[in-house]
Amino acid sequence: MNFILKDENAVYYECGFSCDNVVFLTLGSESFFITDSRYTHEAAQYVTKAEVIEGDRRDLYKTVRDIITKSKVKEIVFNPSEWSVDAYEKLSLELLHVSFKKEPNFSQLKRVIKTQDELEILKTASYLGKIAFDDFATFLKTQGLGVSEQRLHFEAELIFKKLGELDLSFSPIVALGKNAAKPHALPTSDILQSGELVLLDAGVKYKRYCSDRTRTCEYSKEMHFGKVQQFTESKKQKIYDTVLYAQEAGIKKARVGMRACDVDKACREVIEKAGFGDFFIHSTGHGVGLDIHELPIIGARSETLLEEGMVFTIEPGIYLPDAFGVRIEDTVVLTSRGAEIIGQ
Repeated sequence: MNFILKDENAVYYECGFSCDNVVFLTLGSESFFITDSRYTHEAAQYVTKAEVIEGDRRDLYKTVRDIITKSKVKEIVFNPSEWSVDAYEKLSLELLHVSFKKEPNFSQLKRVIKTQDELEILKTASYLGKIAFDDFATFLKTQGLGVSEQRLHFEAELIFKKLGELDLSFSPIVALGKNAAKPHALPTSDILQSGELVLLDAGVKYKRYCSDRTRTCEYSKEMHFGKVQQFTESKKQKIYDTVLYAQEAGIKKARVGMRACDVDKACREVIEKAGFGDFFIHSTGHGVGLDIHELPIIGARSETLLEEGMVFTIEPGIYLPDAFGVRIEDTVVLTSRGAEIIGQ
């Protein structure tokens, strides 16, 4: 297949290196990593199975067009979500003899089944993320009381980065009390108080692969981010237990050959039976790998058939506006035995 890529992680998957100004092109049996002079030295060191070509920093597409024209290919596959209108026009307008075929997410589809090497990297990323959760719990217990969400978010970034040893999968979500009712809460000036509900959603990158985990607990000097939690308010305890049962139902349900929507249904039914169906407002999960959100989608409309080697999150939640929210998330790998939480 002839194809062209711009997305950094998609390029990395093909050749073991990427940067923020690159076009990757595969034409028949030949592949080309086209970048500018800032990156050619490193690219020559790390790129595998492709020729590194230096192009004009201000217009890589001229070099790309020249290569395509010389090849005389008639069709090239691309992922439309990777390309701006401007970039696509610069590439295609002078290549009228070439048909550019849209295939959304074709690169993610190629890597939806993880290799054993990828699984080992993902397990390490998840394990390192779990350690960071424990380290952040220690920080909260010793230094968190009276500190604002904004400062807690800053401290979480430092802890999860391990002072620069790791990258973040995404900017952590540290949400207190009513702010936890927003699934992607932004940090506020609200301060952490004793007995406050704390939601932490965070992950790290190891060898470019992501981890993703969410825990919810009640702040005290004995707090932790384990799954067994005790809340002083009965309503919070009921909500928490419902979400936990829902997550356990989803993990237990997931099997090779079933539809992704049936995993979502297993979680959603528990929450609906408890009377909180209207407050579970997002899909049950998403794939995890080089991207923090990739295929498969574990949602109510996803007809994807689950296969061995897929890695995805199971993360049901209940969000009561202006009150509080609870989410519990783990990343799992699907095996012949079912879904197994990785990095424990």
